[in-house]
Amino acid sequence: MNNDTNILLVEDDPNFGLILRDYLTIKGYNVTLSRDGIHGLNDFKSNDYALCILDVMMPRKDGITLAKQIKEIDEQMPIIFLTAKSLKEDMIKGYEAGADDYIIKPFDSEVLELKVQAILNRQLQSGQREEIPENLQFGGFVLDTQLRILTYNGKERKLSPKENSLLILLALNLNRLVTRKDALLKIWKEDNYFTARSMDVYLAKLRKYLLDDPTLEIVNIHGEGFRLVHRS
Repeated sequence: MNNDTNILLVEDDPNFGLILRDYLTIKGYNVTLSRDGIHGLNDFKSNDYALCILDVMMPRKDGITLAKQIKEIDEQMPIIFLTAKSLKEDMIKGYEAGADDYIIKPFDSEVLELKVQAILNRQLQSGQREEIPENLQFGGFVLDTQLRILTYNGKERKLSPKENSLLILLALNLNRLVTRKDALLKIWKEDNYFTARSMDVYLAKLRKYLLDDPTLEIVNIHGEGFRLVHRS
């Protein structure tokens, strides 16, 4: 791995954090170790990172909150959560906060490094972010894709990063099928049970937002995916 690859590691256990930092450093990464979520956010704002590894249970600012704040700054930033919590509900919260992967403690450091490699390779293969218009119009709506503001008849709604990304994908493919797999890989970077559940939550929210315009509807295509349909 290139020595220019910067990773932010936020872990409140000093011994465990040092072990992980040293291991990833040996593997060729530049690793910044932060001791809690507040320091982690400051470090994230102070440097450019290719990936963030966040402990979930931390004092002062937990990993879920930190991940949401990181995604507000850069919605494309890959995030791996480290946690001792293995409940399905906790994992769903992690993926909804923008996680690309979720690793249960204790784990083998080699497994973490392999997951880091896989995520960074996906980022590399995806190449440059596709050009997205600053404003997208569909039906009576206008979406400011950069500010994440959805407008209808002068009424504005601020979207979350995931809502924005999903609505952009639907609008760019207006009246065309968007497969579930394609949406999950493009936005969540992972196609599994938890990310699929997360996407369903966001689709339900978007359907509610679009009720203002009766000519628009997100239609399920059984076993395939969904379409944003505009009926004039």
